[in-house]
Amino acid sequence: MKTKLVASFGLLVASLLAVGSPIFAHHGSAAYENTKLVELKNATVTKVNWGNPHTLVLFDVKDDKGNVVHWVVEGGAASAVSTSGWTKNAVQPGDKITVYLYQVKNGAPIGRTGKVVLADGTVFGSGELEGDRPSQCDKEFGPGGDESAACRPDGRKTTNKE
Repeated sequence: MKTKLVASFGLLVASLLAVGSPIFAHHGSAAYENTKLVELKNATVTKVNWGNPHTLVLFDVKDDKGNVVHWVVEGGAASAVSTSGWTKNAVQPGDKITVYLYQVKNGAPIGRTGKVVLADGTVFGSGELEGDRPSQCDKEFGPGGDESAACRPDGRKTTNKE
Protein backbone atom coordinates (compact mmCIF):
# COMPACT_ATOMS: atom_id res chain seq x y z
CA MET A 1 0.00 0.00 0.00
CA LYS A 2 2.80 2.42 0.95
CA THR A 3 4.60 1.72 -2.35
CA LYS A 4 1.44 2.58 -4.33
CA LEU A 5 1.06 5.83 -2.39
CA VAL A 6 4.67 6.85 -3.03
CA ALA A 7 4.38 5.90 -6.72
CA SER A 8 1.13 7.84 -7.06
CA PHE A 9 2.66 10.89 -5.41
CA GLY A 10 5.72 10.65 -7.68
CA LEU A 11 3.48 10.42 -10.75
CA LEU A 12 1.51 13.45 -9.57
CA VAL A 13 4.68 15.52 -9.08
CA ALA A 14 6.05 14.46 -12.47
CA SER A 15 2.74 15.34 -14.14
CA LEU A 16 2.63 18.77 -12.52
CA LEU A 17 6.19 19.49 -13.60
CA ALA A 18 5.46 18.39 -17.17
CA VAL A 19 2.29 20.45 -17.44
CA GLY A 20 3.62 23.46 -15.54
CA SER A 21 7.03 23.77 -17.20
CA PRO A 22 5.74 25.88 -20.15
CA ILE A 23 4.84 28.54 -17.59
CA PHE A 24 8.54 29.03 -16.92
CA ALA A 25 9.58 28.96 -20.58
CA HIS A 26 11.06 32.07 -22.18
CA HIS A 27 8.40 34.43 -23.47
CA GLY A 28 10.04 35.61 -26.70
CA SER A 29 8.51 38.70 -28.26
CA ALA A 30 4.85 37.62 -28.29
CA ALA A 31 3.88 40.22 -25.68
CA TYR A 32 5.02 43.13 -27.85
CA GLU A 33 3.32 45.01 -30.68
CA ASN A 34 5.95 43.90 -33.17
CA THR A 35 4.67 45.91 -36.13
CA LYS A 36 4.82 49.36 -34.53
CA LEU A 37 8.11 50.98 -33.56
CA VAL A 38 7.51 53.72 -30.94
CA GLU A 39 9.97 56.64 -30.71
CA LEU A 40 10.43 58.35 -27.35
CA LYS A 41 12.65 61.44 -27.51
CA ASN A 42 14.45 63.30 -24.73
CA ALA A 43 14.10 60.49 -22.21
CA THR A 44 16.11 60.62 -18.99
CA VAL A 45 17.67 57.37 -17.83
CA THR A 46 16.88 56.58 -14.19
CA LYS A 47 18.46 53.12 -13.87
CA VAL A 48 20.21 50.44 -15.94
CA ASN A 49 20.23 46.75 -15.05
CA TRP A 50 22.99 45.19 -17.16
CA GLY A 51 22.94 41.42 -17.31
CA ASN A 52 21.06 38.24 -18.01
CA PRO A 53 18.54 37.28 -19.09
CA HIS A 54 17.75 40.84 -20.20
CA THR A 55 19.35 44.24 -20.00
CA LEU A 56 16.79 46.70 -18.62
CA VAL A 57 16.79 50.47 -19.04
CA LEU A 58 14.42 52.46 -16.87
CA PHE A 59 13.72 56.01 -17.96
CA ASP A 60 11.33 58.94 -17.65
CA VAL A 61 9.82 60.76 -20.59
CA LYS A 62 7.02 63.29 -20.92
CA ASP A 63 3.86 62.26 -22.74
CA ASP A 64 1.87 64.48 -25.12
CA LYS A 65 0.21 66.22 -22.13
CA GLY A 66 3.51 67.00 -20.40
CA ASN A 67 3.12 64.32 -17.72
CA VAL A 68 6.21 62.33 -16.78
CA VAL A 69 5.81 58.63 -17.58
CA HIS A 70 8.12 56.03 -16.05
CA TRP A 71 9.14 53.46 -18.68
CA VAL A 72 11.12 50.26 -18.66
CA VAL A 73 12.56 48.75 -21.81
CA GLU A 74 14.22 45.37 -22.06
CA GLY A 75 16.97 44.41 -24.42
CA GLY A 76 18.68 41.13 -24.99
CA ALA A 77 21.21 39.60 -22.65
CA ALA A 78 24.39 41.56 -22.06
CA SER A 79 26.27 39.26 -24.44
CA ALA A 80 23.71 39.90 -27.18
CA VAL A 81 23.48 43.70 -26.92
CA SER A 82 27.25 44.04 -26.64
CA THR A 83 27.55 43.05 -30.31
CA SER A 84 26.53 46.61 -31.18
CA GLY A 85 29.18 48.07 -28.87
CA TRP A 86 26.81 48.57 -25.93
CA THR A 87 28.81 48.10 -22.73
CA LYS A 88 27.88 48.05 -19.07
CA ASN A 89 28.71 51.74 -18.61
CA ALA A 90 27.61 53.09 -21.98
CA VAL A 91 24.20 54.21 -20.69
CA GLN A 92 24.08 55.80 -17.24
CA PRO A 93 21.41 57.34 -14.99
CA GLY A 94 20.93 60.98 -15.96
CA ASP A 95 21.76 60.40 -19.64
CA LYS A 96 19.39 61.87 -22.22
CA ILE A 97 18.45 59.27 -24.81
CA THR A 98 16.03 58.60 -27.62
CA VAL A 99 14.46 55.16 -27.38
CA TYR A 100 12.89 53.22 -30.23
CA LEU A 101 10.87 50.37 -28.77
CA TYR A 102 8.11 47.87 -29.37
CA GLN A 103 5.53 48.51 -26.65
CA VAL A 104 3.65 45.72 -24.89
CA LYS A 105 0.24 45.02 -26.39
CA ASN A 106 -1.65 46.04 -23.25
CA GLY A 107 -0.40 49.64 -23.54
CA ALA A 108 1.66 49.70 -20.33
CA PRO A 109 4.87 51.80 -20.40
CA ILE A 110 6.99 48.71 -21.05
CA GLY A 111 8.75 47.74 -24.24
CA ARG A 112 11.36 45.71 -26.03
CA THR A 113 14.39 47.67 -27.28
CA GLY A 114 14.62 48.37 -30.96
CA LYS A 115 17.29 51.03 -30.75
CA VAL A 116 18.77 53.43 -28.18
CA VAL A 117 20.43 56.66 -29.33
CA LEU A 118 22.62 58.62 -26.93
CA ALA A 119 22.78 62.43 -26.92
CA ASP A 120 26.14 62.28 -28.75
CA GLY A 121 24.57 60.26 -31.58
CA THR A 122 25.92 56.85 -30.55
CA VAL A 123 23.43 54.18 -31.63
CA PHE A 124 22.83 50.81 -29.99
CA GLY A 125 20.58 48.42 -31.89
CA SER A 126 19.20 48.30 -35.40
CA GLY A 127 15.57 49.24 -34.78
CA GLU A 128 14.48 45.65 -35.38
CA LEU A 129 12.74 43.54 -32.78
CA GLU A 130 15.67 41.32 -31.97
CA GLY A 131 15.86 38.18 -29.89
CA ASP A 132 18.35 37.23 -27.23
CA ARG A 133 20.91 35.72 -29.55
CA PRO A 134 23.77 37.89 -30.71
CA SER A 135 23.05 39.56 -34.01
CA GLN A 136 24.52 37.92 -37.08
CA CYS A 137 27.73 39.21 -38.53
CA ASP A 138 30.08 38.16 -41.29
CA LYS A 139 32.90 36.96 -39.04
CA GLU A 140 34.14 33.38 -39.22
CA PHE A 141 33.76 31.30 -36.07
CA GLY A 142 36.20 28.51 -35.38
CA PRO A 143 35.33 25.32 -33.54
CA GLY A 144 33.94 26.31 -30.16
CA GLY A 145 34.17 29.97 -31.18
CA ASP A 146 32.44 32.73 -29.31
CA GLU A 147 29.86 34.08 -31.75
CA SER A 148 29.07 37.06 -29.56
CA ALA A 149 32.70 38.12 -29.02
CA ALA A 150 33.51 37.64 -32.71
CA CYS A 151 30.74 40.04 -33.70
CA ARG A 152 31.73 42.83 -31.33
CA PRO A 153 33.51 45.83 -32.76
CA ASP A 154 37.15 44.86 -33.24
CA GLY A 155 36.30 41.29 -32.14
CA ARG A 156 37.13 42.23 -28.56
CA LYS A 157 36.01 40.23 -25.58
CA THR A 158 34.35 41.87 -22.64
CA THR A 159 34.93 41.30 -18.93
CA ASN A 160 31.51 42.80 -18.13
CA LYS A 161 33.42 45.50 -16.22
CA GLU A 162 33.31 48.01 -19.05
